Amino acid sequence: MKQVLITRPEPDASESAARVIALGFTPVVAPIFELRCLPDALPVSKGIAATVLTSRNAIGACPPFLHSLPAFAVGPATTKRAMQAGFRRVINGDANADALAALISRELSPQAGTLLLPTAKGQGTQLAAVLRQGGFRVLRRVAYEISRLSALPDRGAAALRSGEVAAALFFSTESAIHFVHLLISAGLEETTRDVEAVSISERPIMALRRLPWRRISVAAKPNQDAMLALLS
Repeated sequence: MKQVLITRPEPDASESAARVIALGFTPVVAPIFELRCLPDALPVSKGIAATVLTSRNAIGACPPFLHSLPAFAVGPATTKRAMQAGFRRVINGDANADALAALISRELSPQAGTLLLPTAKGQGTQLAAVLRQGGFRVLRRVAYEISRLSALPDRGAAALRSGEVAAALFFSTESAIHFVHLLISAGLEETTRDVEAVSISERPIMALRRLPWRRISVAAKPNQDAMLALLS
C-alpha cells in the first residue's frame, strides 16, 4: 500500500492521516513542527463582536465566552473545527484572507464592536490592516506558537529511506522550507526521487524545487480536499 508523508503538526496531522486512510493509503505521520496554545494571551472581557479565525491552530486557545459570538473562519476545515470546539455560529469565508475580509465587511458593521484575531506571531497583520482600513477595530493576539523540530522524526526518515513513500503533503511555505532544510542537513535529498510533492499552493514550490522530486503537484484550490484529490 502506498505511503503518504504528513509533516504538519498535531492535531492536524492526525486529521490528515484519517483522510489519507479513507483514500486507501498508509499515512506516515512525522510532524516537523510542534504547536503550543497560549490561552492566557486572549481577552476574557466583553466588547468583542466576533472572532476571526485564519487557522485551526488558534481555536484551542479561544475562551468559552467567544462560542456564543459569531466567528468568521477561513475555509471549511477551520469552520468545521470551530463548530466542533463549541462555536455556535461560524461563517465560512472561503479559502483566503481577502475573501474573509470582504465577507466580514458584508456581514458585520464596524460599530458592532471589536474583532478578535487570534493568530501566531507575525501572522494576520495584513488581514488586520485591511479590516482596519474598512473601519473595524481589530484586536490581534498571539494565541499559539509553532516551534521547529531539529530533525525529521525517525518514522519519516525511515519511510523515505525504504523507498515506500509515494507522496508528501505540504500545507505551507514554511513547512516546505523547513522540510527541505532537514533533509539536506541529514543527507536524505536522494530519498525524494520517487516521491511526489503535493503542495497546497504555488508559494511552497520555490523551496521544494531544491529536492529532486519525481513530480511537484499543486492543488487546484488551497485546501486539503484539493490536495488529496491529487494523490494517485
